[in-house]
Amino acid sequence: MKYAMLIYTKPGSHESLPDAEREAVQREYFALSADPRCVAGAELHPVQTATSVRVENGGTLTADGPFADTKEVFGGYYIFQADNLDEAIAVAERIPAARLGGVIEVRPVVER
Repeated sequence: MKYAMLIYTKPGSHESLPDAEREAVQREYFALSADPRCVAGAELHPVQTATSVRVENGGTLTADGPFADTKEVFGGYYIFQADNLDEAIAVAERIPAARLGGVIEVRPVVER
């Protein structure tokens, strides 16, 4: 089964790290991308570049920024092949944002 690892980061958490630690964290992200179980993944541009789209009463409404204000912001994702949720959680624990004040949302992917 494929699992999406939705990465919500605490704003500024990575930028506030000393250079050597920030580089080590980047290497962790690249190592996850290189894991043979990793099917896909991407980092997103900063939240300030987001545009939210809604359709109401037949009209399209757009707004700058994310859908909702939260403590964490959606910063990227991975798609991993895992045998079960426990294995997916073990992968999510390795994502640096999880220990740097963020949260990783793990969800099974519907495959059609």
